[in-house]
Amino acid sequence: MPLKTPDEYFESLKREVTLFMFGEKIKRFWEHPFFKIIEPSINTAKKIYELAQQEEYKDLMTAKSNLTGETINRFTHIHQSVEDLIKKVEMQRLLGQKTACCFQRCVGFDAANALFSVSWEIDQNHGTHYHTNFKEYWKEVQKQDLFVAGSMTDPKGDRGGRPINQSNPDAYLHLVEENDDEIVVRGAKVHQTGFLNSHRAIIMPTIALREGEEKFAISFGVDTNAKGITMVYGRQSCDKRKLEEATLDIGNFKFGGQEIFVIFDDVVIPTNQIFMNGEIEFSGDLVNRFAGYHRQSYACKTGVGDVLIGAAALAAEYNGVHRASHIRDKLVEMVHLNETLWCCALACSLKGSQRPAGNYEMDMLLANVNKQNVTRFPYEIGRLAEDLAGGIICTMPSELDLNDSEIGPILNKYLSTCESVSPRDRFSLFRFIENLVMGVAAVSYKTESLHGAGSPQAQRIMISRQANIDKKIEMVKEILNIES
Repeated sequence: MPLKTPDEYFESLKREVTLFMFGEKIKRFWEHPFFKIIEPSINTAKKIYELAQQEEYKDLMTAKSNLTGETINRFTHIHQSVEDLIKKVEMQRLLGQKTACCFQRCVGFDAANALFSVSWEIDQNHGTHYHTNFKEYWKEVQKQDLFVAGSMTDPKGDRGGRPINQSNPDAYLHLVEENDDEIVVRGAKVHQTGFLNSHRAIIMPTIALREGEEKFAISFGVDTNAKGITMVYGRQSCDKRKLEEATLDIGNFKFGGQEIFVIFDDVVIPTNQIFMNGEIEFSGDLVNRFAGYHRQSYACKTGVGDVLIGAAALAAEYNGVHRASHIRDKLVEMVHLNETLWCCALACSLKGSQRPAGNYEMDMLLANVNKQNVTRFPYEIGRLAEDLAGGIICTMPSELDLNDSEIGPILNKYLSTCESVSPRDRFSLFRFIENLVMGVAAVSYKTESLHGAGSPQAQRIMISRQANIDKKIEMVKEILNIES
């Protein structure tokens, strides 16, 4: 099957699901009034399909499959070289520039690449068939150009206790029963980016597991509309602005992200869709490799950063202060921080290497350094954007007031700055900046930078493990001729 068009993708999503939004149970979300809230996230997903159709971007957006030999969307590709790792981050920056938000497809992409090598290693050690299961499953994803979510984060219950010790036995997704043909699972996955927009999902354990926790060490593929799956749409700040007649108040009125709370109530998984089942010694490998790939993926924030820098520069121009030296210096600092993030994303890709399974993996240490920087620099970039725009980004009246026949002309009078600048354009720009830096009607650029792909402490733990301090001590001893 050729690459899907954006319209074909949208039509393929029209399957009944069990979705809750604002206390309503919805089956056909595309026909519901709340679809106005969901639509920007689908527009974002459609942009991936759109760019893959365009000759200008095909080198980044598509690849040749190592499984089928066919041209596929790069978001379904298993990395075959360092060049693939570099093209991945270049694609993610491009999509950040095109949408100014999370485009929701990276998690499943990264889960697939982590599972490719981990499933191979489990088979080598246990004589299982998980790698074959995964390859056959993923061939269908590639052939049908499917959008795949990745699901790792469990609710976790009492963080001070292990999965096996939770008073709520479903705090971690787990195996309920199994036979030769299928397994049954129960639990939940939270913070699920783009789950409603996805055809399928790859489910993974959320932590490294120990003896006695085998029932939590499960990974599998599942259709997002499978029986027993219930989705609850995550609230976003000011999300009901999308239901209003005005559009400028949304900020980024074309594109947006989505987060879903997903409940698994005795979901049946066929044996041929299982990629791990009880192999606790490999659970940590899967978690860590996925985390590495996904921390590499935060190259997307440089694309969003490019847009925010452009918005801040335009705000200064609209305010008539763009020639001031301190304004230019703040823009330089924003660029410096953004390009530093880009350097790390490129470096961890360039230093990638081949796994025994045949696929390529980024440099784990540098990927975690990349994500650690992403937990910080976007906050400073956002602060500088707010500085350059001014406090009006959080005090403006509504677009309905701006359009009102009585008060509108007066507001336009006082919102005017330079003669060549339309007050309406300035209003639209400030709402856009508000959307990015304050998380209005979208997943926040800053908060998602902080918590996505694990908390800052998770990256510090991995940096500590990868740092090889002992080798650095030996360097000093060699220089100083210290033998002890």
